[in-house]
Amino acid sequence: MNVAQLLENTALSYPKRPAVSVGCRAVLDYSQLGERTARLASAIRNHAGDSMTVAITTPNCPEYLEILYATWHAGLAAAPMNAKLSASELAFMVRDCGARLVFTSAEQAAELQALLDDVAILVPRSADYHVALQSPTAAIADRQTSDLAWIFYTSGTTGKPKGAMLSHGNLMAMTLAYYADIDSLGEHDALLHLAATSHASGLFGLSFVAKAGNNVLPESGGFEAAELATLINHYPKLSFFMPPTLLRRLDRYQALVHANLDNVKAVLLGAAPITPADLRTGYAMFGAKLWNGYGQGESPCTITAMSKTMIAQCIREQREDRLASVGIVRTGLRIAVLNDEGQPLAPGATGEIAVSGATVMQGYLNRPDATAETVVAGWLRTGDIGRLDDEGYLTLLDRKKDVIISGGMNIYAREVEDVLHESSDIADIAVIGLPDAEWGESVLAIVVASPGSVPDLAALDDLCLARLARFKRPKYYYLVGDLPRNASGKVLKRQLRDEMTLIDPGAFLKPR
Repeated sequence: MNVAQLLENTALSYPKRPAVSVGCRAVLDYSQLGERTARLASAIRNHAGDSMTVAITTPNCPEYLEILYATWHAGLAAAPMNAKLSASELAFMVRDCGARLVFTSAEQAAELQALLDDVAILVPRSADYHVALQSPTAAIADRQTSDLAWIFYTSGTTGKPKGAMLSHGNLMAMTLAYYADIDSLGEHDALLHLAATSHASGLFGLSFVAKAGNNVLPESGGFEAAELATLINHYPKLSFFMPPTLLRRLDRYQALVHANLDNVKAVLLGAAPITPADLRTGYAMFGAKLWNGYGQGESPCTITAMSKTMIAQCIREQREDRLASVGIVRTGLRIAVLNDEGQPLAPGATGEIAVSGATVMQGYLNRPDATAETVVAGWLRTGDIGRLDDEGYLTLLDRKKDVIISGGMNIYAREVEDVLHESSDIADIAVIGLPDAEWGESVLAIVVASPGSVPDLAALDDLCLARLARFKRPKYYYLVGDLPRNASGKVLKRQLRDEMTLIDPGAFLKPR
């Protein structure tokens, strides 16, 4: 089973439906996309040599889908990478996955070629790319369910990025889970790629291709409020993925407030923690169209979720505990919360989240030791700390490596961040542990102030004291203009810890 068959089937059954659009303009229908993919697959086989992997480092572009599906059509594995990384970071991953062919942007081509002198470089819309599209059409390669399809590089927040190996079976299970747990789809649906197609937005795209949905790219290449309003007005049944940091400020844009939001079918949330306040803000704007999922590259987009109806019901019933959760296990999977010995814990207990099922990766590329530590007896140890309630709702608390230990007590950053997010003075926040000679670690809150606001630290301290145990409240605050995030929207806490150790302790603010 080759996931490229999803496109081939759609091109046969819905040849004239728009497949790729830029702004309000369709640029490829499914017949055209299918033919270009089959021709590009021939060129990929010639360029890739004996390598079984093709690296894709382009930003979102109209050619992205044909490159991705042509790689699978040719029987090779794709390694999509974050286009915002430096050339040296990309080169590391290209070497790691053994790719001999890289699709990249014109802006990065020369620098990558200098670092990878034995690798073929192809740039979309270049003369060489045009020649590749004149190749004879290739027959789709036979692949097995267990064969490698996508190498998903982790963010590298705790060291060098690792390549999670996703099989054709993993991707097919993920594709079908969309219909089971999010929405039914048809040929009149559209997916707007506001976020990187190398990550969650591109993964969600498989479900839309399989049902002849339109993949829409904003002309700006990212988020602009007026443009988003135009696209919402143009496309009925529009879905899009966005990080919580974007959702929480959407209601500031009048163009969006006055757009025809009846056209929005689903607002897909995930990749970073989302607070109850964020969900209430989004619900006030979009109604019962918010979906919040928890997954990771090792089990893509698919571990647990709060459905659209769950979120709406929790808001109506003011269930703050449920709004703070990431919902229930996705269809066909199992989850558990484990202690340090790997034994399942009872509801309400805190431990490491583990997941088992058809979306769980095959392992880490070239890293058998890391694989053995992470996938144990078919269970993926996620590295996330959480707890299940007695009805199966999962609450995320922290990354296992980010837990703050102060005076022998465990402090989970998510709990502190959720409380502080309730302040209108705070636009964004990250809580980390700061080395402390007496207590081991002290709680440091790194704060991005809301526009025009100056956070009242004493008021923030009172807020924490009213909602948290005294030892959990931040001992220090530090104000910044922005937080470093990866392509998925996750805060790079390892980077923040490194940066904070270089700052004069006198620069940290005490709340009183």
